[in-house]
Amino acid sequence: MHRLRTCAAKLRPLTASQTVKNLSHSGAAVSRTFQQGRFYTAPVAAEPFLSGTSSNYVEEMYFAWLENPQSVHKSWDVFFRNANTGAAPGTAYQSPPPLGASLTSLSQAQSMINVDKLVEDHLAVQSLIRAYQVRGHHITKLDPLGINVVDFDESRTAFPIRGHHVAQLDPLGILDADLESSVPANLATSSNGLDIAVCKERLKKLTVGAFYGLDESDLDKVFHLPTTTFIGGNETALPLREIIRRMEMSYCQHIGVEFMFINDLEQCQWIRQKFETPSAMQFTNEEKRTLLARLVRSTRFEEFLQRKWSSEKRFGLEGCEVLIPALKTIIDKSSENGIENIIMGMPHRGRLNVLANVIRKELEQIFCQFDSKLEAADEVMSILLHGDAAFAGQGIVYETFHLSDLPSYTTHGTIHVVVNNQIGFTTDPRVARSSPYPTDVARVVNAPIFHVNGDDPEAVMYVCNVAAEWRNTFHKDVVVDLVCFRRNGHNEMDEPMFTQPLMYKQIKKQKPVLKKYAEKLTSEGVVSQQEFEEEMAKYDKICEEAYTRSKDEKIMHIKHWLDSPWPGFFTLDGQPKSMTCPSTGLSEDMLNHIGKVASSVPVEDFTIHGGLTRILKGRGEMVKNRMVDWALAEYMAFGSLLNEGIHIRLSGQDVERGTFSHRHHVLHDQNVDKKTCIPMNHLWPNQAPYTVCNSSLSEYGVLGFELGFAMASPNALVLWEAQFGDFHNTAQCIIDQFISPGQAKWVRQNGIVLLLPHGMEGMGPEHSSARPERFLQMCNDDPDVVPKLTEDLVVRQLYDTNWIVVNCSTPANYFHVLRRQILLPFRKPLIIFTPKSLLRHPDAKSSFDLMLPGTEFLRGIVEDGAAAQKPEDVKRLLLCTGKVYYELAKERKIRGLESEVAITRVEQLSPFPFDIIEQESKKYCNAEIVWCQEEHKNQGYYEYVKPRIRATTHRERPVWYAGREPASAPATGNKNTHLQELKRFLDTSFNLDAFKNLGN
Repeated sequence: MHRLRTCAAKLRPLTASQTVKNLSHSGAAVSRTFQQGRFYTAPVAAEPFLSGTSSNYVEEMYFAWLENPQSVHKSWDVFFRNANTGAAPGTAYQSPPPLGASLTSLSQAQSMINVDKLVEDHLAVQSLIRAYQVRGHHITKLDPLGINVVDFDESRTAFPIRGHHVAQLDPLGILDADLESSVPANLATSSNGLDIAVCKERLKKLTVGAFYGLDESDLDKVFHLPTTTFIGGNETALPLREIIRRMEMSYCQHIGVEFMFINDLEQCQWIRQKFETPSAMQFTNEEKRTLLARLVRSTRFEEFLQRKWSSEKRFGLEGCEVLIPALKTIIDKSSENGIENIIMGMPHRGRLNVLANVIRKELEQIFCQFDSKLEAADEVMSILLHGDAAFAGQGIVYETFHLSDLPSYTTHGTIHVVVNNQIGFTTDPRVARSSPYPTDVARVVNAPIFHVNGDDPEAVMYVCNVAAEWRNTFHKDVVVDLVCFRRNGHNEMDEPMFTQPLMYKQIKKQKPVLKKYAEKLTSEGVVSQQEFEEEMAKYDKICEEAYTRSKDEKIMHIKHWLDSPWPGFFTLDGQPKSMTCPSTGLSEDMLNHIGKVASSVPVEDFTIHGGLTRILKGRGEMVKNRMVDWALAEYMAFGSLLNEGIHIRLSGQDVERGTFSHRHHVLHDQNVDKKTCIPMNHLWPNQAPYTVCNSSLSEYGVLGFELGFAMASPNALVLWEAQFGDFHNTAQCIIDQFISPGQAKWVRQNGIVLLLPHGMEGMGPEHSSARPERFLQMCNDDPDVVPKLTEDLVVRQLYDTNWIVVNCSTPANYFHVLRRQILLPFRKPLIIFTPKSLLRHPDAKSSFDLMLPGTEFLRGIVEDGAAAQKPEDVKRLLLCTGKVYYELAKERKIRGLESEVAITRVEQLSPFPFDIIEQESKKYCNAEIVWCQEEHKNQGYYEYVKPRIRATTHRERPVWYAGREPASAPATGNKNTHLQELKRFLDTSFNLDAFKNLGN
């Protein structure tokens, strides 16, 4: 009813001046949407064509008529004139006169009947055209195999999509193999003729009303074409027969186009023009020869690898060799449009072929070492390749799509290429997804989806050209679905006949696409058989020569795998320019300047919240007293780096304010909507930019994005903060597969920083632990080897580690570790377990004195109280990390044990500060060594630090444990239980007899 009312509102009587006014205000680029006015009160039957989907076409013709009355049929011209001159509802469209009327009246009635039929027929033709545009992709010839991708019956499908039952998109032509269905033989269509019976059957798959009331007698009638199609070219009217033929050629051949869900008229028209314009898909002989040469390289490369390494798993591209010319086409077209750099991300299948024939990596380097298998997590890329099963099944795809149009995360359009093997390992699509296509997830962001038969190289080339043009024109995502097949199993050693016998019987019969295309070009006279064979021999020779050279390659050179080295950051050999780190301290003047901006609103006429006024006033008082809390220490670190030209990017959920309302880096005017201020960008006249952005509620996708951002440049500090440290578990793939082993896998350094709020504070098992044990387990240092004490030990340890893990207990140390991260002569990921209660803890503040020139990050903070005065009298040395120190210090004071118990904090957990712990254990030679943590025994740090502490004592002294007992959950959900656990481990920590008479 809403659609009917809107259409009726648009057809309400208008004066000429009103019409002109409305058009002038709407403008050419504005979507044609009028304000709803008064509605007709007459029954819908009075204007029957205003109901249902017909209203779409009436609306389109009405706008066309407003612009040019001669652009529509005369009958519509009369109707719209009557409606605009005030005809009563239902009278603009006249019904036939009753029986018994005069001859004149009968003549008029007959005329009206003809007009009625003409109107209905035009509506039917427009509905027919729209049916092809909306659902034509369901009866296209996409599948090279001809096996039904998904066998949905109507009971499972809640929407009118039925065409997949007769889809011919499969290169093999067996759409129903192993899927218990078959393709009706009489549903094939020919572009040279038109059988109305066949068309009606096919159109049943597209429409509810099949032929919309048209029949065979209408085939030669000429119909005016609506403005929503380009099949006419320079013609404005065509016979129905030709309309259907051209729509079949546009939407039902080897290309299936999904775009009518896009809610932007300009974008829809752009796509229509690309695929409906007659003879749009034409290529020169030179373009065809280039396409053939690329297919030769793609195909012969895989055949060469199969000959030389027949027993290796290489995850070849056989069955989708057209991927290589597809990618080359996208790159060529993008280059023509001004693109200078293209970043690609891809899964394992076809990676070697892409490296060789798209990236043009030296073949001998590829032959030296086969790449590892990896299902890529979507990062910031311009071209992303996917498998069909992963595209439909992996949630990261959905997360990444939802980043595509966000201001701080957009890549201004990514081209997604799906290598659609129509199978996932051994799983059929019918049990792998609930949607007709693996690409349906792209519809959520209005990305057009172009399905194309992988055995039609020219169709693939055309689609890729259109995809590249779309990205360049609209800067939005687009999907190319290469419907192909997998000639071997999941890998070359796998036997697919166990699970897909019919599919692989057909695959074995399938002629390679290279042979098919070569025969086509030979028959067209574009190339000769000799030229084709010479092209293959030429590439075979290249591969053989590279293979010979590869036997002499004994070492894999780092430079061959550093695809994007940071200019000037390393030496020519890829090594750091030094192994020292300058002081991370700042002058007092700079600290005061940053503190002043941090405690003010640097713009005029800006009203902030009253509570924020108090927070800024408190910051100002701290600066006067030469003190910083956690938020101010972070401000000092960021602000100083901005002054040094370092771009800083902080992202994550609610980071602008901070989960715990401590940061407030974005101020919001309380009286003006969307008026904001970022004081950090008002520190210095020529400072680097500061980007702080709340992310979508995604960890996996957003962390992947930030990882890519950090990889782009060493001169940017990129930080991702989890809302709670616990929430990084949904981004575990990024951490385990990319951040921890990234340098070992790909010889690529990365300086990303993870801020993970952590601490047992009675908030339950989902809001307490950042799981430090996971990060420490993945550290690559040897727990049994104490490094030699050298001048460059501190920096050398950092260089050798895979990542740095810290749990700071003071704002000053947090300040230093952030600055050190960018001042180091190399890049390593930094994991920081950040506090929650310490953000406002009265004792968790640092003096400016700890941040001045000459100061630095303290890997350990040793005891400096009464216990340090007489170390020989100390009975217990407590080692700990993070905020538990404040609870231990408070309890020690209450019990009066300052002289008997020393507390040393381990601030940097990895790489482990062996030298500091060895020094402390020797200093307190008569003391028991106890590791104290608030986490459960099987979690936290104990299992990591114990062997390392023992190594510093030559395993002569035991390391006792004080903390919570082992548990399956990170924390209790009961507040009283939490407090009881806290009391128990504090009692154990300060009971000097707790470990007597216990063995080592």
